[in-house]
Amino acid sequence: MGQHLPLKTLIDLAQDAVDAAAQRLGRAQRDRGDVQAQLDALIQYRDEYHARFANSAQAGMPAGNMRNFQAFIDTLNAAIEQQRALLVTASARVEAAKPDWQRQRQKLGSYEVLQARGAAIEAQQSARREQRDTDEHAARILRMRAEGV
Repeated sequence: MGQHLPLKTLIDLAQDAVDAAAQRLGRAQRDRGDVQAQLDALIQYRDEYHARFANSAQAGMPAGNMRNFQAFIDTLNAAIEQQRALLVTASARVEAAKPDWQRQRQKLGSYEVLQARGAAIEAQQSARREQRDTDEHAARILRMRAEGV
């Protein structure tokens, strides 16, 4: 019984560590999702802008407008590449958070296995004590009957 309190404390601490690691992993996954959404929006905007410009350019366009378009597309492409780099970083953070979360879960699982084994041993010992007490009681009754006859 003396080991139950320390083991319970270890399990509680391990559960807190699992929860914290899960929060870090979740935050990293949300951040990656946000970066991915921004990247998708930039790509979609660039593609739509390019399509609109191509349609208006068919009717003829001054060279200055063409240079402005190309400069703006270059700026969008640079922003897209920067966002892709951020996505790589965000994905790396997710991948770095996963093993920590898994390690914390494994540690908690180990403590829970120890607790279950301890409970099984205690139940087995209790059953043996009960059986011994029952056997002693039955033997006492038999002795009393034998002496009383």
